[in-house]
Amino acid sequence: MGSVSGLELLPFVREGLGNSSYMLAVGRGRALLVDPDRGAARYVEAAEARGWEIVAVFETHLHADFVTGSLEVGSATGATVHLPVEAGAGFSHRGLVPGERIQIGDVEVETIASPGHTPEHLSYVVRRGGGPPLLFSGGALIVGGAARTDLIGPELTEQLTRAEFHTLRESFRELPDETLLLPTHGGGSFCSVGSSRERTSTLGRERAANPLFLQDREEEFVRWFPTTFPAVPAYFSRMRPINQTGPRLRREIVDPPPLHPDALERAQTEGALVVDVRRPAEYAAGHVPGSLANPLRDAYATWLGWVVEADATLLFVADGAPIAAVVDESLLVGYERFAGYLEGGIEAWEAVGKPLARTDLVRVADAVWAIQDGAAVLDVREPSEFELGHVPGAVHVPLGELEARLAELPRGRPIVTYCGAGERSTTAASLLERAGIGPVLNLDGGFGAWKQAGNRVARRRGG
Repeated sequence: MGSVSGLELLPFVREGLGNSSYMLAVGRGRALLVDPDRGAARYVEAAEARGWEIVAVFETHLHADFVTGSLEVGSATGATVHLPVEAGAGFSHRGLVPGERIQIGDVEVETIASPGHTPEHLSYVVRRGGGPPLLFSGGALIVGGAARTDLIGPELTEQLTRAEFHTLRESFRELPDETLLLPTHGGGSFCSVGSSRERTSTLGRERAANPLFLQDREEEFVRWFPTTFPAVPAYFSRMRPINQTGPRLRREIVDPPPLHPDALERAQTEGALVVDVRRPAEYAAGHVPGSLANPLRDAYATWLGWVVEADATLLFVADGAPIAAVVDESLLVGYERFAGYLEGGIEAWEAVGKPLARTDLVRVADAVWAIQDGAAVLDVREPSEFELGHVPGAVHVPLGELEARLAELPRGRPIVTYCGAGERSTTAASLLERAGIGPVLNLDGGFGAWKQAGNRVARRRGG
């Protein structure tokens, strides 16, 4: 982002989670960090490259969508970790209460109570000289929306939604319109509500256009706001307790070793889950029977957390994908038990005579023929995507719900499965294979390819 209010600001965007962290130079060769995730090495490396010392880490709240990197950064740099005292964190930190003013380098950091997304939520206002203030708002206010209020539990949703209503109208009232808004959450986050893909804004712009500011009646806000929330990934309920207790440091976690096919097969037999992170076409051409397909891309961590049990021991088939990146993405959502990865990739597996399973990756024309011949159609996208358009007659089961709803799927005939572009449907195909349902035909290119080919699109459920 560059210089703001005379200070150098570095955003770190985690696209798959729809989240941002921020590093701010505060003068005298020092920097502070806001809401880091577990990929702590990138923050430390960025600071070292600029000759900065990270002296303070600030958490706005206990995150539900990723494991925090605060302890990791603090361990690597000696930085003091700051977070709301109401979070009740069980590790060494400085607890903050609303109204505190902390001098760090050349800037002052003020804490502002901003409950709603979570009860303990604090936002941080950074000031230096006469420039516009910076507001690190976490999930209290994002571009075009705010973070959801239902993640603590249904019994607190109404209370937190009311708190969010008052946060928007009272917490930032004294800040000028030119205040730069720097939220943690953004477009693409299952934690937030807001259609904008932009990551930053100003308070004035949000006051004028954010629909949450335009809803000025509390009772209507309380009824309406929860109806806008997306689905909740299954792993969200596990992150808050981990972040409250404090996650293990990276050096305490054993990296997966390379395994001969015999050793990988043995570990799988003993209960470890094989996660195949290759591209859909590679998985379809041949894979370890019983493996879970989850292509390595921005959304990898979200879907791993959504469909894999918390205590699973993982094995990987990577075939050229950097295993360190696969591990880091898995750690991001709390997986720490790694049994190994297939040395030599799927070629080594096949070379020693191990069985291969295959999935039909079909073109649109072949999918059309299969449907006309009686194949069922399964759409595994999110409800908002389905309602905007889908293959006529498709059964809609979002990927995150698929394992729990397998009984709803037709048996005894092929199933054409699709998503937006072909990655989620590859995961779906692997789940169906593991359950013995099929044969499965995975639509190459997904719904995008279906539309591009000029096929009919339905826009009403079951239409």
